[in-house]
Amino acid sequence: MERLSVSEVFKMECCLNLPCLTYQIYSRFRMTHQYPSLSPEQKKELATIAQRIVAPGKGILAADESTGTMAKRLQKINVENTEENRRYFRDLLFSVDPSISDNIGGIIFFHETLYQKSDKGIPFPKLVKDKGIVVGIKVDKGTAGLNGTDGETTTQGLDGLSERCAQYKKDGCDFAKWRCVLKISDGCPSALAIAENANVLARYASICQQNGLVPIVEPEILPDGDHDLLHCQYVTEKVLAATYKALSDHHVYLEGTLLKPNMVTAGHSCPKKYTPEEVGMATVTALRRTVPAAVPGDLQGFGFFFYYYYLAIKNVLVFTNVLPFTMGLRVTEY
Repeated sequence: MERLSVSEVFKMECCLNLPCLTYQIYSRFRMTHQYPSLSPEQKKELATIAQRIVAPGKGILAADESTGTMAKRLQKINVENTEENRRYFRDLLFSVDPSISDNIGGIIFFHETLYQKSDKGIPFPKLVKDKGIVVGIKVDKGTAGLNGTDGETTTQGLDGLSERCAQYKKDGCDFAKWRCVLKISDGCPSALAIAENANVLARYASICQQNGLVPIVEPEILPDGDHDLLHCQYVTEKVLAATYKALSDHHVYLEGTLLKPNMVTAGHSCPKKYTPEEVGMATVTALRRTVPAAVPGDLQGFGFFFYYYYLAIKNVLVFTNVLPFTMGLRVTEY
């Protein structure tokens, strides 16, 4: 008996109105082929950088405040917001005792800071690297509204990102940061916001890796609103699941990435108050259900307000040992 070609089977199934069988046959013969995107040497470099940043006992210092944010910082101490004063402020941070590297694996720079020097004339990237700390850079261009949604946003900056990443790599950076923001309210986050931000993060991560930078993936869900803890956990799981699906679709090398998720917390206006242990367990549960074991580490970010919750998560991990990756800190300077 003569074997039918795929096109002949397709025509036959269309005539018989059996689209499901047609889809199955076509899926079998037209499987997506993954072409090599990173060399073994590139993968090894990315994985090594990621492991250095989240080595046991280490985390990240976020020193990437924009000029406007620095103005607020300096205003509190009655200091004028000039480039020289911002440089001097950074110099105080970066010129401390080398023992800082015992607990800081990486520092995120702002663009301006990357090209400044210490009082001794040493470029800040070299000053930090000489202490054994990895240099990172913020590469997103802020948020923009999503039309047809209830004030939801996506993050800009993909245009020209490859060229910027290539230059940052030459200038001493080894990892990058990109932040997407979602919110919880009636109807939010929408399916559009979840999908759009997941794909933006995946595209950013892919571009970073092609240029030798480890991407920190940050899908942050804001704590504003009156939602309870369980609802935040549900939304966090949906957002993280969509994000890692997008990373897989874009062939991102997970061993060369880091995750910076939100804490799973009730909204600030929620009438019910939860203990740090409940917050810790909800956060750990959401991460267990969604983050692949290949990811080297999770960087929980907070100001000092969230330090209480971080301790709760650490206590949960000590007693349950449930996460297959390292949990570190991402502390914002004050």
